[in-house]
Amino acid sequence: MSFARREVLKMGAAALLAGGATRALPAAATTTGFAGSRKADHTLRIGTGLVELAPDTIISTTTYNGRFPGPLIRFTEGRPVVVDVHNDTDTPEQLHWHGQIVPVSVDGSAEEGTPYIPAHGMRRLSFTPGPAGFRFYHTHVVPMGDLSKGQYGGQVGPVYIEPKDNPGAYDQEVFLVLKEFQPAFSSSGDMASDFLAGSPVPELRRKGESAMADSLRRGMPHGYEVGYSAFSINGRKLGHGEPIKVKAGQRVLFHVLNGSATEIRSLALPGHSFRVVALDGNPVSRQAEVPVLWIGTAERVSAVVEMNRPGVWVLGDLSDDDRNAGMGTVVQYTGHRGTPRWAAPPKFTWDYRTFAQPGPPTVRPDHVVDMLIEKRNAAADGFNVWTLNGKAFDMHTGGPVVRVERGGRYRLRFHNATDDVHPLHLHRATFDVTHIAGTPVHGLLKDVVMLGGYQSLALDFTADQPGLSLFHCHQQIHMDYGFMFLLRCA
Repeated sequence: MSFARREVLKMGAAALLAGGATRALPAAATTTGFAGSRKADHTLRIGTGLVELAPDTIISTTTYNGRFPGPLIRFTEGRPVVVDVHNDTDTPEQLHWHGQIVPVSVDGSAEEGTPYIPAHGMRRLSFTPGPAGFRFYHTHVVPMGDLSKGQYGGQVGPVYIEPKDNPGAYDQEVFLVLKEFQPAFSSSGDMASDFLAGSPVPELRRKGESAMADSLRRGMPHGYEVGYSAFSINGRKLGHGEPIKVKAGQRVLFHVLNGSATEIRSLALPGHSFRVVALDGNPVSRQAEVPVLWIGTAERVSAVVEMNRPGVWVLGDLSDDDRNAGMGTVVQYTGHRGTPRWAAPPKFTWDYRTFAQPGPPTVRPDHVVDMLIEKRNAAADGFNVWTLNGKAFDMHTGGPVVRVERGGRYRLRFHNATDDVHPLHLHRATFDVTHIAGTPVHGLLKDVVMLGGYQSLALDFTADQPGLSLFHCHQQIHMDYGFMFLLRCA
């Protein structure tokens, strides 16, 4: 998805960072329901069909509007919209507006109480988009062990919310959606977390390793993980589809979305660097150039690349296996032909602190809530069960629920007693990461953040959205088997 010269998002960092809090949309400005006879601004249809990743890789999956990725939707910050969502499948669906601050009735989470889009039915949604930046939409049903449903399928599409003021300039804008297909269960394949900055906390490591060793001594197998055999960027495997065409001297703004159900992705362009200007659609308080992007499940990175190395290049994942199986695309300079070249960059550690301000935030939290993350290996018919303070989320009772006071400033402190990386996501809010990799920081505004194995992390948010808001690990198999809780704001 490439767009010729337009005004770049001017990162309104000063306004966003004021007081370390994110301003919510006024409740009165956001509604849901049937907006009379008004014609919809956008229409989405959920249905099954075929997606050709390559001539020899044609898959059947569920998509939006018969394509993968779903259509890029552009909203304008603060301008109300109407979206009709039709469900042409045999099962009820949820469409989650990831990263937007909207009421429960349109957020797209059954756990919060969003009505389902009925099978062979539709819902009309009217709301006011925001905040500005790179967001996306995706299904939010719970597949459990069914790898044909939920985020394992093709229900992913990008959203860009144009800011009210947009003065900067760039030469080309490119949207990339990274996604794997053909999932299968296995009992191996945990991804190492050494790409993330920070050191394990000894107490958390002892706790996690002791629990795993005890499980294996009792004869338990390793719990199920998910692997894939087909990989794509914008629905095409490397070597198929149109290249990204650029000219020497251009500044290209890449908006990259990791649309995976479970995988963390990396992305490099040999000989080039990425100047990161926004994470999860939110301006970073400190821009920085990096040789590699590391992108957790559901994270987004917006980065400018100076096109100063003419040739034909592979823009792809660092994993040779995944890249050769399709996780890449071609960048072609004008006037250059030939076989696309790949060269692995030097080893690089992804450090969120690079993009944040050092030191704790000036606004102190009113309340602090500690969460211990643990894994019960293979405890549910071979699937790992994930607990927070000893409790796994119960889909039947809808708990646990953490009560918060409206207007209060809260700090959630997570202590990861597992070796897994957890992409943590809070619905209907933007949070400020305030402690990561052993360091206090502020000004890093996100809606998903990766917590490394045996590490701790803190995030602050203001409880300004009434009703229930879901917090979960965005790794599909983790959230399905316990890694969720609800915040109730009253």
